[in-house]
Amino acid sequence: MIRRLPKLLPARLFAPLLLLLAANPAWAMLPTLETPATPAAEASAPPQTIEDTQDSGSDARIASRIRGIFRELPAFAGVDVAASQGVVALSGTVPTQEDIARAEAIAGRVSGVVTVENAIERDVSVGASLDGLAGIGERIDDLAGLLPLFAIAVGVALAIVALGYLLAGFTALWRRVTPNSFLAELIASAIRFAAVVLGIVVALDMIGAGTLMGAVLGGAGVIGIALGFAMRDTIENYVASLMLSLRQPFRANEWVMIDDLEGRVIRLTSRATVLMTLDGNHLRIPNAQVFKAVITNFTRNPQRRFQFDLGVDADDDASAARILGRDTLAALPFVLEDPPPEGRIVEVGESNVVIRFLGWIDQNESDWFKTQSQAIPAVKQALEAGGFALPEPIYRLRLDPRSATVPFENINAAERPAQPRRSPASGPASEPAAAPALPHEDLRPADEVAQMVEAERAAGAGETDLLDSSRPVE
Repeated sequence: MIRRLPKLLPARLFAPLLLLLAANPAWAMLPTLETPATPAAEASAPPQTIEDTQDSGSDARIASRIRGIFRELPAFAGVDVAASQGVVALSGTVPTQEDIARAEAIAGRVSGVVTVENAIERDVSVGASLDGLAGIGERIDDLAGLLPLFAIAVGVALAIVALGYLLAGFTALWRRVTPNSFLAELIASAIRFAAVVLGIVVALDMIGAGTLMGAVLGGAGVIGIALGFAMRDTIENYVASLMLSLRQPFRANEWVMIDDLEGRVIRLTSRATVLMTLDGNHLRIPNAQVFKAVITNFTRNPQRRFQFDLGVDADDDASAARILGRDTLAALPFVLEDPPPEGRIVEVGESNVVIRFLGWIDQNESDWFKTQSQAIPAVKQALEAGGFALPEPIYRLRLDPRSATVPFENINAAERPAQPRRSPASGPASEPAAAPALPHEDLRPADEVAQMVEAERAAGAGETDLLDSSRPVE
C-alpha cells in the first residue's frame, strides 16, 4: 500500500477536476493534450523529470511498443530494440542515412523512454541497393502521374511567352511612343524577357515546385550579377548609346573632334560612333568614350576663325606691322567685317617680334583651309611691300684656331646694322592697305569627305542609325 500510494494519489486529486471540466462548456476552448506545443511553449516549459521508481514490466512494454511501430515501417525491418531502466538501445541496419535519425526520433517519443542509444548503421549491401532501385521505379511512376499537370503548366508558360512576343512585335506602336528606334527595340526586348521569366515562374508554381522556383530565381540573380561584371563595358556602351540618342551632341556629316580624334560623322550605332577622317578612313569610337569625351563641333557655327603667326624684325615698328597686316586681312573678300579681323603682338623673340593675325570667314561660302592658305601669303607680301623685314634667326661663324670645332653664335640686335624704325605715321604703312593681288582660286566649300559621307549614308540607309534630326541637340 505504501508503494502504490504515489500512483493512486494523483488520480484521486485529478478526478474532481476532470468532472468539472466535462460539465463546463468552456472546456472546448482549452488546448487538448494531443495538440502539438508551439516553439514558444516548448521553450517556456520546464524540463522533463525522470521518475525515481519504475514498474517491473515497463521496459518490456517500451520495447514492445517500439518494435510494433517499426514492424509497420518497412525501412526498420532490420532494427533490433532493447530497453533497460528506460534507456532504449537501437541496433541493426536501415536503407538510408535519413532513416537512422528517423528511428531515433520515433523511439524518443514513446512514453517512459529516458534516452536512446542509437547504434543503427546504413545497409550498403547489394540487396539494399536493388531495393533502392525499386524505390526509383516508384518515383518514376509518380512522375508519370504528374505528366498531365506538367503538360498543362508547359502550355500555360508557352501561352504567356507567345503573348509577350506578340506585344513586343508591335514595332510601329513602340516607335511611336518612344523617341527613337533604339529605345523601341530595348522596350521590345524587355517585354520578351519579362514574358519568359513570368512563364517559367507560373509553370513551376502550377506543378508545386516552389522550392525549385526560388532556387532558379536565386541562381538567375547570381548569374545576372556575374554577367554584369563580365559585360560591364558592353552595358556601359548601351547606356551611353541610349543617352546619346536622346540628347544628340552632333548631326550626320558634321565635322567634329572627339578628344583628339577628328572627322565627319557617318552614323551613330548602338555600340559605337562611326566617323570618316579627313583622310577618308573609317573611325569607330565606343559610345562610352564619346559620352565622356570633350567634343568640338566645327560645323555647328558657320562663322569660324583662322589664325597664323608672322614675325617682323625687332628693329621695326611692331605696332605699324600689326595695323598693316590687319588692314590687309580686312581687304580680303572672303574675310568677314563682323567680327572684324585683328592683329595681336604675342611674343618678342631673339631676333623678331611675333604678331598673330586672326580673321573670320563664313564656312557656308568659303572653305576654311583654302582661305587660310590665301590669307597667309597676302599678309606676308603686304608686310614685305611695306618695308618690314621678316627675319629668320641669324648666326655668326667664328673660327677658333685653338680648337677644331666651329662654334655658332647668335648675333644680338646690338651687333646688327642699324635700320630706320618705321611707324604708322611714316612710310608705306601709313597708306591705306590695298587688296593684294590673289591667285584665281575657287574658295567655295567643296569638301570631298562630306560628299563621301553623304554617299555612304545613302548606300547604307537600311543600317541602324540613332541620329535623328527631330531630336533636341545639346
